[in-house]
Amino acid sequence: MKKNWQKYPTLFSLYIAQSIPMSFFSTVVPVIMRQESYSLESIGLLQLIKLPWIFKFLWAPFIDNHTRSKKQLRNWIIGSELFYAAVILSIGLFDLQTDFKLIIGLLLVAFSASATQDIATDIFAIYILKKKERSIGNSIQSAGSFVGSLFGTGVLLIAYYYFGWSWLLVCLAICVAFAIVPVLRYKGKVKIQKSQEQKISFLEIGRFFKDKLLRKRILLLVFYYSGIIGILSMLKPFLVDLGYNAKEIGFMSGIIGTSIATLASFSAGFIIRKIGKRTSFYSFLLLGLIAATFFYLLPHKPMLWQVYTGICLLWGSYGFMSVIIYTSSMDSVRQHREGTDFTLQIVITHLSSIIVSIFSGKIGDALGYKGLFGAEILLISFTFIILFFLIPPGKKRAIKKLQNERR
Repeated sequence: MKKNWQKYPTLFSLYIAQSIPMSFFSTVVPVIMRQESYSLESIGLLQLIKLPWIFKFLWAPFIDNHTRSKKQLRNWIIGSELFYAAVILSIGLFDLQTDFKLIIGLLLVAFSASATQDIATDIFAIYILKKKERSIGNSIQSAGSFVGSLFGTGVLLIAYYYFGWSWLLVCLAICVAFAIVPVLRYKGKVKIQKSQEQKISFLEIGRFFKDKLLRKRILLLVFYYSGIIGILSMLKPFLVDLGYNAKEIGFMSGIIGTSIATLASFSAGFIIRKIGKRTSFYSFLLLGLIAATFFYLLPHKPMLWQVYTGICLLWGSYGFMSVIIYTSSMDSVRQHREGTDFTLQIVITHLSSIIVSIFSGKIGDALGYKGLFGAEILLISFTFIILFFLIPPGKKRAIKKLQNERR
């Protein structure tokens, strides 16, 4: 029982370690850029530093082929994590204002290591979680990411306000390196049964989508987050334009917002087990629609309680939606291709999020925030149509059949 319980804090620490630096870099830089009067379009383009997380599917088959034992899997996680920490530490040697391009380059290297760790960690999670544990396990995964965001976008942004750049990078590197301790102490079994002949090629990525049901699933992966991602990506510039400073934004979005997302993630796994995946897809998307509509109805100068309510609705819906996407994606992987299949599905959501973030900046510049919020409502409405055809309400279909046919 003790060993069975140990898997959850191990996964929790690994996902926290991934998200703290990424959250910090994607939060501090946009706030600073907006304070320096950069356009919303320029801030949206900053999302391109996450490109390694988009292209990680290219080396996912390689990692799948070289994880034939618990030791190999652990080496992937520990090695990439330590390299990730070392690059972050080196970034602290440079100045954000004068060495911006160099820092962006180092961030691409750091996020490549982080993406590699993520592939290995996802394989680890798929092997150690029983099927009935996956909704809870993905709650832990999503909550770990949001706790990392809480620390990176909230606590560290406020700390940056007081202590500056270099010391925070040292702290970040230590946090990332410390996450390997639970992996070193993990004593549970990881049953990986692969022969030397069971190697997969890059062509497996194309074969994954030969299934008719999976081709339909692509639309869901592309659009499910789209109605709230645009608002999330422009939330901090929106708060800057409302007159809030970096410290206030760090507390409002970084601490309050991600705390709500963490609580939503923790509860989502239990809700999914109770009401099922199909109903959860509809329910969580409805929460996203409520959040987008609330922002659209905000007055030109909203009161403080209105801003907090919008932030809580937005982050809460994102927490719920993340868990159902992760859980359904984990259920849709082929044997011995776990890393490749899961990574490919999550990459689709990341890629669509980057595209939406970039265009949200363009829409915000052209039509203002009200126009952006209206566009997000339309995207969610379109997603309901996709969801209706993919997973019709009231009919037992697709998800379970999809899992069985892919094995």
